[in-house]
Amino acid sequence: MNKQIPGKKLFILYSTILILMAISMRSTNNMVVTTVPLFSKYVLHFSYIATALVTAIIYLGTVLTTALLNPLMNSKLRKRVFILSNFALTIFLILYFISGTISIFILSFAIGMAYGIILPNIITSASLYPDQRGREKLLAIYAVGLSLSLVFGPSLETYLLTIVSYRSLFLLFAPLGIIGIVTSFFMEFPENKKESHGAYVWHNKGFISSILTITTYNVPFAALTVFLAIFAETRFHVSSYMAYLPFVFFFTVSLFTRMYLSVRPVKNLRIPLIMAPGITIIALLLFPFLPNYTDFVVLMMVLGIPHGSIFPIATVQISRGTTVEERNAVNSYYYSYNMALFMIIPLIFAAIIPYIGFEKAFAILVIPVVISVIIIVKKYWKDDDLMGRRSENGFKI
Repeated sequence: MNKQIPGKKLFILYSTILILMAISMRSTNNMVVTTVPLFSKYVLHFSYIATALVTAIIYLGTVLTTALLNPLMNSKLRKRVFILSNFALTIFLILYFISGTISIFILSFAIGMAYGIILPNIITSASLYPDQRGREKLLAIYAVGLSLSLVFGPSLETYLLTIVSYRSLFLLFAPLGIIGIVTSFFMEFPENKKESHGAYVWHNKGFISSILTITTYNVPFAALTVFLAIFAETRFHVSSYMAYLPFVFFFTVSLFTRMYLSVRPVKNLRIPLIMAPGITIIALLLFPFLPNYTDFVVLMMVLGIPHGSIFPIATVQISRGTTVEERNAVNSYYYSYNMALFMIIPLIFAAIIPYIGFEKAFAILVIPVVISVIIIVKKYWKDDDLMGRRSENGFKI
């Protein structure tokens, strides 16, 4: 961070940089992971297996980069590779326009690797802000930027698809990548000569607690991302547009939740860590009993609350539970774990649907949520440094 800039101006400057980077990165990322399967299936005429494989290769590239490459880079190298990855991302979006049945696999792996550099390093840069309160507010603001992107990106994509093809869509999203290129030069990665790497940080309480926390939502969300629209069409016999529409309401509620948390950051994490998974559990258990499409949309809006709150909480846990030297490695492994979930969970979910149906399959997802909450309570409930100080009655936030 540039210490010559006064604190308030520095915070505003970095907040702006983070939001612009989030919009660039997450809008293009969401477009890629949702459009590449459609492009593969309906333009390149891939089989279902080949279509699924292209999507999995994107996440594979991200997992390998976040787990094996990013944790080993020093500050100077990380900044250079970060800028280069933003350049590469924009080029890859353009190359998708001319891709074919072989090159799409190469491009998908390459763009996954680029995201594997960009994703964890944005949050690492934000988490190195010198003031703890400012740092936690920045992390919440970054989460708002992510949610804003998930409202803006799908809305833009929906509109563009009324006038262009899947192939042309990649070209029209490339300018968002250019925003990332410009912004990447302003991201800072202070030098930490004693950074920790490898299995050592896997035992860190900030890392373990954040993994357990994000599991309470990303396990069901990984399944929802792939199968929500299919479930809506199958269960309620609505059009493709109506099947996709709940995502817009879902992400909008998530956005407002994160906006609230950016204005009033949570100090005591205990109550949110019970309430957010509790909402998720109740919502998932209600899937088999949904009587109509309207109730389904309402349920998706309710699920937007834990989606909006769990990610900021997990990033705060990393910030509180790690040293500056550990932060880059922890953020890298944290994102690697998340991408692994998005590779594995949809495959497992797809395997059990033929036997028990969509509704019961969603309900079964409460099991890892409940297990994760129990472990969090057992291991970290009394840790005031990680969870926040309690008032005398134990409920102040």
